[in-house]
Amino acid sequence: MFNIFGSIQGLIGLVFGVAALILSVFGLIDALRHSPEAFTAAGKASKTMWLVGLGGAVALSFYTIASPFSLAWILAVVGAGVYAADVRPALRRVMGRGSSNNGRYGR
Repeated sequence: MFNIFGSIQGLIGLVFGVAALILSVFGLIDALRHSPEAFTAAGKASKTMWLVGLGGAVALSFYTIASPFSLAWILAVVGAGVYAADVRPALRRVMGRGSSNNGRYGR
């Protein structure tokens, strides 16, 4: 009976590990698509700095894909999560593709 719970726990851990890898790779590819001037205009760190950070996040999440919730995995998720939640929307607004909250039912 405990073996079933152990295998479920391993499967859930693998799902979280793969999700962290996907988030990191997505962030890296998205950062590559934007120009260095967009990062400056959005008031964020330089493109090179984000590429190095996201590259490290990809490496850490790939390294810890089978053992999530370790310190290295948490660092990778936080780095990629900050890019996805803060930097990417700012870049999209600067490039004219983001939401301005002035839509039909907005302000």
